[in-house]
Amino acid sequence: MRTRVEEQLRVLLDGVEQVLPRDDLVSRLTAVANGERPPLRAKLGFDPTAPDIHLGHSVVLRKLREFQRFGHTAVLVIGGFTAQVGDPSGRTATRPRLRPDEVAHNAATYLGQAGKILLPEPLEVVNNADWLAPLTMTDVLGLTSRMTVARMLERSDFAARYRTGKPIALSEFLYPLLQGQDSVAVRADVELGGTDQTFNLLVGRDLQEAAGQEPQCILTVPLLEGTDGAAKMSKTAGNAIGVDEPAAEMFGKLMSVPDPLMARYFRLVTDLHPDEVDRIEEGLADGALHPGETKRRLGREVVTLYHSAAAAAAAEARFDTQFRERGVPEDIAEFTLGPAEDWFLPALLVAAGLSASGSEARRQVTAGAVRLDGAALTEPTVTLRTSDLSGKVLQVGRRRFARLVASGTQPTVDTPAVPTYTFPSGHEAVPGE
Repeated sequence: MRTRVEEQLRVLLDGVEQVLPRDDLVSRLTAVANGERPPLRAKLGFDPTAPDIHLGHSVVLRKLREFQRFGHTAVLVIGGFTAQVGDPSGRTATRPRLRPDEVAHNAATYLGQAGKILLPEPLEVVNNADWLAPLTMTDVLGLTSRMTVARMLERSDFAARYRTGKPIALSEFLYPLLQGQDSVAVRADVELGGTDQTFNLLVGRDLQEAAGQEPQCILTVPLLEGTDGAAKMSKTAGNAIGVDEPAAEMFGKLMSVPDPLMARYFRLVTDLHPDEVDRIEEGLADGALHPGETKRRLGREVVTLYHSAAAAAAAEARFDTQFRERGVPEDIAEFTLGPAEDWFLPALLVAAGLSASGSEARRQVTAGAVRLDGAALTEPTVTLRTSDLSGKVLQVGRRRFARLVASGTQPTVDTPAVPTYTFPSGHEAVPGE
């Protein structure tokens, strides 16, 4: 039987890449358990540089949620100021600066999705524009005196850009100091981040020590591979699973995750206890568990987290209809063809929401991924008569469908609800909201 602290460590450190310093974290958790200090303040900062989050982002959010489960306070720092500077971590070029209105829009959407993961309390949501925007030049010079150019160039991303002659803006040198100042402002006991954030997190320790505070412990989590099993999950790479995606789309994408990554996904993006994940990993390794059935369980576990158990069951049934029975799901969206007599195929695919652009549509047709009532359409420049399209099902790949209906037929497109998030009293999402 594990002690309270041992159980916390078993869960909190599972899947973590690095803990700095580990003994310090153990002593703090022990002190909390003995009533010798208040619950820890676990900080996670995010710059709302994009409006959507995916399962790759959820890894660190779920780790923050684990601290909440053990009674520690989650401190979510919105980068209302730092998002306008741009985090250079892992970048090969200077990140474009965002306008305040872009930051505001992205932050609101991001928080709505993060609210699907984090517990409503204990939680503090703060905005670093509150303490960074008022800094004077004297304050900024004080921060810069804590860092040398030589140490900045120890960062692998800066070093690579310097060697190849790619520009490094001075504002990028300031970024780690601004993020570190966040830790001072919220008096963080622990800061979480991806492995690409290690340098910035260590700067936070330095600034806290200079401010007379107890330096924070650091936990870094791995960067999750996407559905291709190779590149880091991202929308740009086309291998992401968004936390706001429909249940069927989410389940289908999870079923495409390569078998060798299943245990990693169970460990990083589900609520299963580490002991259970260990059993799954062992069962997959010795053949006691069937990979296909185990992957189905992965799909159900994740879809249940972001939708419901009923939605997960329906998504699995839809998946069977599409892939096992090679049929067309019943609950597909309808697209009204309108009064036009003809449709240019790429334009139809875009209008029906099956392709993001005309160029993508042409690539899909050329690749043989487009079908009309099961018959392949292979000519990317074909024009189809509206009368020949009405009542048929247009399909792209294995998961995208649209039932084509003539004008006058009421479409029945399902519109997913937009998640909302209520801020704790006294805090705003970003300046000016």
